Amino acid sequence: MSVPAIASTEHSPVLRGLPLLIRPLTVFALDLHQNPEPSGAEVRTAACLAGALATEGYEVTQGVGGHGVVGVLVNGSGRRVILRAELDALPVEERTGLPYTAVGPLAHACGHDFHIAAVLGAATLLARARAYWRGTVIVVGQPAEETLTGARAMLEDGLYARFGRPDVVLAQHSAPLPAGMVAHGHGDRPMLAGSVGLKVVLHGRGGHAGAPHLSVNPVLTAAGVALRLDGVVRRECGTADLAAVTVGSVHAGTRNNVIPDTAELGISVRALSRSTLDLLVSAVERVVRAEATASGSPRPADIAVVSRSAATVSDPEATAEVRDAHRAAFGERLVLPWPPSLATEDFPLYGKAGHSVHGCGEVPLCYWLVGTVGPRQWAQASGANAAERLAALPPNHSPGFAPHLPTALPAATSAMTIAALTQLGPSGKPSP
Repeated sequence: MSVPAIASTEHSPVLRGLPLLIRPLTVFALDLHQNPEPSGAEVRTAACLAGALATEGYEVTQGVGGHGVVGVLVNGSGRRVILRAELDALPVEERTGLPYTAVGPLAHACGHDFHIAAVLGAATLLARARAYWRGTVIVVGQPAEETLTGARAMLEDGLYARFGRPDVVLAQHSAPLPAGMVAHGHGDRPMLAGSVGLKVVLHGRGGHAGAPHLSVNPVLTAAGVALRLDGVVRRECGTADLAAVTVGSVHAGTRNNVIPDTAELGISVRALSRSTLDLLVSAVERVVRAEATASGSPRPADIAVVSRSAATVSDPEATAEVRDAHRAAFGERLVLPWPPSLATEDFPLYGKAGHSVHGCGEVPLCYWLVGTVGPRQWAQASGANAAERLAALPPNHSPGFAPHLPTALPAATSAMTIAALTQLGPSGKPSP
């Protein structure tokens, strides 16, 4: 296993223990990778994280907002800093060909196993080097991020009321960049989009496949909706708006000779601004109702919001401090600017977007991306330039996605540790 070449900085003493941690952290990550659990059912994953944190002296509470884990380490007076990672896997069958491939219908195809291991590594380094910082570290293992329900559940279960209002919440996420690279957003511009998840049920009149004229086929209605929605962003939004409307699932019928009564669609709407998001949701509803009417549906479609997330915006001051520390440690060429993305998170709820849930006002957030692509995979990726190579690599949520742990895990552990130290400080920063 390799440890990234990190320049000597004020944080170097805390990072000295990293080489001895790489092997056990890798074993921990591989175990999670081979045993993925779905959103809301992260029993084993939560227990693994809780046990590891308790071993390092954290006061651990399980069952927060479902299977959420909270580990608290108090080290004198100072700021309260949350390090957050996600516990859940995706309903994706892994096809990486790795010897530790998860078997079955679930996989950590978004790198959450990798995130947990890196946060555990940072938590361990901080616990073993308490002489170099002051304050309180709170490790949050969040369930159900992929369904955008876990952050709300933990906050509604009193995360801040029970464990204290944080001065900042830190999180990082895997991205198909070369391992060892870190990417930060621009000031107060969104890094990730806001989203609305919709469940649409279209109603028809079931019947025999040999007598379609006596039925109303909701499968055809669903096809019409999907085709119309494919162009809704072009029709509704300006050229400067970054947005997407995606039909991600269609469920209808059981046999080819039976016309079903209903068809169900899962639709994702994403945009960087709340106004564009609302505009597109209204357009989706209009298209669905119009297609149902045009098809002669016996009753209007049912449209329900199943998830909602705000855009992820990092605090400018905290981001500048963390980005500068990453540059000092990794070097300028390995710390990149990140353009706004249409990926989405429930992470914003820990900050201003979740004020109505946690009641703590504008808690600062800091969010960045860490590379996962190993040197061999990067070298073999087709493309004449970096952009073409990135496009050729397996993205998050694909069956082929898996971080290259020997290079990615040490870098991600270092990135989270360094970020935590910038917010804790060698003597701690007084809480407001």
